[in-house]
Amino acid sequence: MPGPVGLPVIDTMMGFPHEGSAQYDFIRKQTKDRESKEHFEFPVEYMFKDVPQGLSTDDPVSLVLQQMDRFGIEKAMIGVGEDSAQLALKTFPDRFVPSGALVDPNDVVGSVNAIRRDYEQFGIRATSAFPAGTFPQVPIDDPKMYPIYATCVDLGIPIFVCAGVPGPRVPFAAQEVSRIDIVMFDFPDLVLVTRHGCEPWEDLAVKLMLKWPNLYYSTSAFAPKYYPKAIIDYANSRGADKVLYAGYFPMGLSLERIFSDMPKVPLKEEVWPKFLYGNAARILGLEG
Repeated sequence: MPGPVGLPVIDTMMGFPHEGSAQYDFIRKQTKDRESKEHFEFPVEYMFKDVPQGLSTDDPVSLVLQQMDRFGIEKAMIGVGEDSAQLALKTFPDRFVPSGALVDPNDVVGSVNAIRRDYEQFGIRATSAFPAGTFPQVPIDDPKMYPIYATCVDLGIPIFVCAGVPGPRVPFAAQEVSRIDIVMFDFPDLVLVTRHGCEPWEDLAVKLMLKWPNLYYSTSAFAPKYYPKAIIDYANSRGADKVLYAGYFPMGLSLERIFSDMPKVPLKEEVWPKFLYGNAARILGLEG
């Protein structure tokens, strides 16, 4: 099955299936409600229907590649912090794009060193941050984030940052979209891509993208039928070069659900190639 309108796709958020839910312990340890601590295997399962279940973990790389081929995904960006990802990058370097593991700005020097080490060892094309998921939380505009941003500028790589109200039951203040403004002011050469929706500040996100040339939006963790109207309207007008596709497989969404919904997204014909492939290729340095 090809991608929408027969175009190739770069997925800027892909993972691998795991046994159990230990990968979410970093969220579980900071939540306080009983459901999150004792019952949720996936910390935002109250929000998602049909979370992929029962995926084989015998050969996770082959499973993900089969899914990519089925839905026309030419390349997928993956974090380098797990064995499956490192195997995928070594075995299929033309299909997988390396990204740094989530930074922990509570350890400023450690995070900067980790980004540089991943850059030297894996050639990472980006790194990522989850401000509300750090423990203690470190806001988008916190001084602890500044050496991380400076490192990204120095290495010439973008940072993907979760923004908006987080799904896990933790406070949202660290991810208020307004915090991005001062970051872009202080780091005019930083390429920052938001993750996970920016809700309920999508209109503000659009205003900030209009204002700051290096600020972008990715559609991670959203089924296409729920892409915010403000973002679609922006992509169809002045933001064709600023909005890029990201999935959420296998964490919360199946690719089948995403690409069944995708053709119904009211993007203009000329926007599709940029949204699905071109914008990510440019930002991640995959052109040419």
